[in-house]
Amino acid sequence: MTNLYLIRHGEALVNVNHIVGGMRGDTGLTSLGILQAERLRDRLAATRELAADVLIASSFRRAQQTAEIVAPSLGLPVTLDDDVQELRPGEADGMPVGEAMVRYAIDFEREPYRPASPGGESWAQFMLRVSVALDRITREHEGRTIAIVTHGGFIDVAFLHFFKMNALAFPVAHFATRHTSLTHWQRRRRWGRAEAWHLIYYNDSAHLRDVERTVRIPWAELSTLAPRGAEDPSGPPSSESGEGR
Repeated sequence: MTNLYLIRHGEALVNVNHIVGGMRGDTGLTSLGILQAERLRDRLAATRELAADVLIASSFRRAQQTAEIVAPSLGLPVTLDDDVQELRPGEADGMPVGEAMVRYAIDFEREPYRPASPGGESWAQFMLRVSVALDRITREHEGRTIAIVTHGGFIDVAFLHFFKMNALAFPVAHFATRHTSLTHWQRRRRWGRAEAWHLIYYNDSAHLRDVERTVRIPWAELSTLAPRGAEDPSGPPSSESGEGR
């Protein structure tokens, strides 16, 4: 089996200041974003639920900083990969979001092939880059456990990629991926069929529930309980075995 964990970065300054956050505009995490990453690190260190073989991060500052905080809990170095960046904004990088939307008339829903601004990516180009990156990384690390610290947009596109949805049209429904949340995909054979990707869980941010509390989540104690895992792949569910019809 190949396990892929997608981790969104912690809250960033570009998020709270509504700045277009490309390589130039991204100035890293807020104090809350740092705390969020530390909470994830503490959880993973206590539970050992993510036994990753490789830790990859976007080269945008907010993702790199998150990965550097989390890395000690995994015992892995951080490998930066430009291909797991958020959509590249081009000239709009570093501008207030509202100003960029007006100046460049950004409308991916109506114009998915037009770049966000000169030198940037269109929605279609972003979709292709993410899909190629996911295919490359999962092929290079087939049969291993991969952790990627990335961005909300990248995680959104991963759904479109794995479910083989329209790669060129901007989606009409969207995801609300929380900062430092975990999304787990697993590629495995099931019920005698060909290997396929399975979504195990999405948007797991349980480690943030004690951010503003004095009592910490007892991760070390909780880790002694039976781990959450994928459904038993040894046989089909009752609806496929002829029961319960």
